[in-house]
Amino acid sequence: MALAKLKDVLVPARAEKYGVGAYDFTNMEMMLGILDAAEQTKTPVIIQFPHIDEFDEIIDVFAPMMVEAAKRATVPVVLHLDHGKTFAACKKCADVGFTSVMLDASTEPFEKNVALTRQVVAYCKPLNVDVEAEIGHVGEGENLESCQYTDPDEAQRFVEETGVDALAVSIGNAHGAYKAAPKINYEVLTEIEKKVSIPLVLHGGSGISDEDFKKIIKHGIAKINIFTELTQQVKEEMDKIADTQMNMFTALGTIREGFKQRTLEKIKLFETKPV
Repeated sequence: MALAKLKDVLVPARAEKYGVGAYDFTNMEMMLGILDAAEQTKTPVIIQFPHIDEFDEIIDVFAPMMVEAAKRATVPVVLHLDHGKTFAACKKCADVGFTSVMLDASTEPFEKNVALTRQVVAYCKPLNVDVEAEIGHVGEGENLESCQYTDPDEAQRFVEETGVDALAVSIGNAHGAYKAAPKINYEVLTEIEKKVSIPLVLHGGSGISDEDFKKIIKHGIAKINIFTELTQQVKEEMDKIADTQMNMFTALGTIREGFKQRTLEKIKLFETKPV
């Protein structure tokens, strides 16, 4: 199984109406915990490295670890760049072995978003690397008013003009911790589902209710990003470590196990199908 393309994992998910979790990580223990859960359940998984401020300094170190871990896995593992901010970042990840990248130009005007995304698609396709993009703008949980709903007609046009493999949409979801319960706009999602045939992506999955998760998956959402909830898991595990004064090696194992358990919960909730 090992390394897998994004669309090879997501196309069946959308067709058969189950979700595949996409989990961000920033250290080895987090990544291994996610992979442990996928191995135990024999389900496909997407592991994501975010385009953080220190990206250029550490990606050369992290990328080989991700690639090697994926190659050793017995389940399909997609290596994905989350929220790539530049063509250079997407190019870097495509060159070092990632199987998919996301270019997030959603804050740009529509035509510029299309142009920037086309540039990434043109580079990645010959390398057999899939591309995710975003139309509309997923805001921040602390300010839900910053969200800009995806226009279904623009979504259709965007996919046709760029040739992307997956599309992140804004339907009332937001990044980070929610100050108030998010309200998913199912009218917008239903229209997008009708007009866009490729797999849809939900960002800001931490804080969405179980009921909403089950419902959005039935309406074309195939990839669900989880990050904030996982960082909260790290904090919980670090608090335990501080309270018990356990040694470093035990502490790292505790973080890994915590991530595994959170990921197992999501696999069950999303009804991800075993391979």
